[in-house]
Amino acid sequence: MTPAPTRPQAPARTHAADGTAEKKPPTRAWATRLVIVGIILAALNLRPAITSLGSLMEEVRVGLGMSGTLAGLLTSVPPLCFAIFGVMAPRLARRFGPSAVVCAGMAAIATGLAIRPFLGGTVGFLAASALALMGIAVSNVLMPVIVKRWFPEKVGSMTGLYSMALALGTSTAAAVTVPMTDALGGNWRTGLAVWAVLAVVAVVPWVPLVRDRGAGSPASAVAASAGHVPAAVRREDADLRITRSRTAWALACFFGLQATAAYITMGWMPQIFRDAGVPAGEAGVLLAVTMAMGVPLAFVIPRVATRLPHQGPVVMVLGACGLAGYAGLYLAPAGGAWVWALLLGVSNCSFPLALTMVGMRAKSGAGVAKLSAFAQSTGYLISIPGPILVGVLYQHSGGWELPIVLMAALMVPQIVVGVLAGRNRTVEDEVAAAA
Repeated sequence: MTPAPTRPQAPARTHAADGTAEKKPPTRAWATRLVIVGIILAALNLRPAITSLGSLMEEVRVGLGMSGTLAGLLTSVPPLCFAIFGVMAPRLARRFGPSAVVCAGMAAIATGLAIRPFLGGTVGFLAASALALMGIAVSNVLMPVIVKRWFPEKVGSMTGLYSMALALGTSTAAAVTVPMTDALGGNWRTGLAVWAVLAVVAVVPWVPLVRDRGAGSPASAVAASAGHVPAAVRREDADLRITRSRTAWALACFFGLQATAAYITMGWMPQIFRDAGVPAGEAGVLLAVTMAMGVPLAFVIPRVATRLPHQGPVVMVLGACGLAGYAGLYLAPAGGAWVWALLLGVSNCSFPLALTMVGMRAKSGAGVAKLSAFAQSTGYLISIPGPILVGVLYQHSGGWELPIVLMAALMVPQIVVGVLAGRNRTVEDEVAAAA
């Protein structure tokens, strides 16, 4: 019985030695565990740079002498950086491998968070923030690629785990930054810098994964992420013109509109409640509840989505929750505040659904990388004007009626493009048909 398993192994090694397409080496249990730990720790670090700053914005503004306008524009810097730097991720992944890029991304987050409070001025603060956001941007794009590479049969489960950890990091940083700053002596610089420790921890599991990229293969980890990938397919992936795919455009618009809704919620929902007579402390708790809804649902929704041939029904349910939440904010913001917060929390789970569809709408790891970069970069560009426009409408109308109508109106195209993006097709097939 011994010779039987050994015979197929020799050709595999010879095949690899020829420099032709080779199989991905058997996944060792320790490597799989490291990937899971790495994904969780990376996801935990993808939002504290933003939400910790939001919690201490007033202290930062005063400490750095920022004008109110500059501080307001600071809220649009994250999606702008995500759009600009996210485009670089596929090229970097092809050159160095996705694990190496994510490892470097975690290091960039740690460095940016550690130095930005201590550079002494607004320009230095923004530059260090951009460094951290660059690390977040490339990691944002490559997380679906890592999931596709290591867990091709469990895209929904692993995307759910990643999204759940991301939501947990988002809500935790928002909730504990202020009390932690007080416990550390009340200095906002220390309160912001302490989040670098979590990012340093996130670097650790990715270091051995950088070394273990697959039997010294010269092929990129992205191209090999689907396992045994013929050279012709790799060339086809490299030539994939993602902008020719209608599904890619639909997914990019869906990503952008859900991001718009999320940034509006994070930036303005507490103020809506406060203006309606809800105490400031309770308004903050309501926002935390909205963000916390993403922790359990971000794990459930991707698992449900991957079991469906068409993700349109999930898109419509989430959109309906958003429309109901906005209707409640318009008609009785204080009277049903907790219900509206819960409904908007459910609606905000369009983010893990979008990530899941990125992994499902492409055949190969290279396709996922290109689709992820395109959808996220284009989407974050789309999301930039939304929160600013809501602020302008609020300032000029003197109330929340017009901004809430705008939020509800944006939910309609979000549902439409989400249904289009949820159709059972791949970008590779669409691009081939359009050629």
